[in-house]
Amino acid sequence: MSDNLTSKYIEIQGVEQTFKTKNGPFCALQNVNLNVAKGEFVTLIGHSGCGKSTLLNLIAGLTTPTQGALLLNNREIAGPGPERAVVFQNHSLLPWLTCYENIYLGVERVFGAGDKNAGAPSESKIKLKERTDAALALVGLSAAASKRPGEISGGMKQRVGIARALAMEPKVLLMDEPFGALDALTRAKLQDELLSIVALTHSTVVMVTHDVDEAVLLSDKIVMLTNGPAATIGDILTVDLPRPRDRIALAKNAQYANYRQAVIDFLYTRQKHVEKAA
Repeated sequence: MSDNLTSKYIEIQGVEQTFKTKNGPFCALQNVNLNVAKGEFVTLIGHSGCGKSTLLNLIAGLTTPTQGALLLNNREIAGPGPERAVVFQNHSLLPWLTCYENIYLGVERVFGAGDKNAGAPSESKIKLKERTDAALALVGLSAAASKRPGEISGGMKQRVGIARALAMEPKVLLMDEPFGALDALTRAKLQDELLSIVALTHSTVVMVTHDVDEAVLLSDKIVMLTNGPAATIGDILTVDLPRPRDRIALAKNAQYANYRQAVIDFLYTRQKHVEKAA
């Protein structure tokens, strides 16, 4: 792959997203331009209503832009695809399937059918089971494998959704506040696990968050959006902290504190009128 494709693995070019409403057109995003490098971890942060989830849905191919274009590996994003896995705020589990079956369904869809275009064979059921079991173990839910969503807590449901996405080993992992429903300790554990997984799989990650510390801990780049409507990218902060990252060591790191302060300044000084209007 050329350096240009590596540095511009995801390209967002002049994107605008306008929705039709009963009160007329509503412009959620305008003039959004962003490049995401292959293997880069990017977080989207901003106040509620700034279009973070709208932008994530565009990258996922769940919606199409009113203007502009989105490219992945130099190909236009025209719809959803297995190379892009999404973890929503809602767990989106099928209630009649067990935790194991919810994950296995996705694993089978991606790895069980093979890839005729690439000449890749279908994986055996034993291998598919191994992938599913490993994903459950990763989020600490092996004991809940046979339970259905209605039998587990909300936080556990979200963890199954995260496991399902990670089990498919996507090239691009799209996450919409995936840890928001979890308690602080579980949240920290899964953040650390996510860092380890991304280091192994070299997945490109775009993640929506409201958590400043989460953004600085996880990111190579923090994309800060202005207030909506007609939101756009207000600033981009490159987080030049060495990996692997240790949250305890970073708590005493002066550069970490500087990055954190820069994001807080954007959110609560440069964009503070959102708080006044709340």
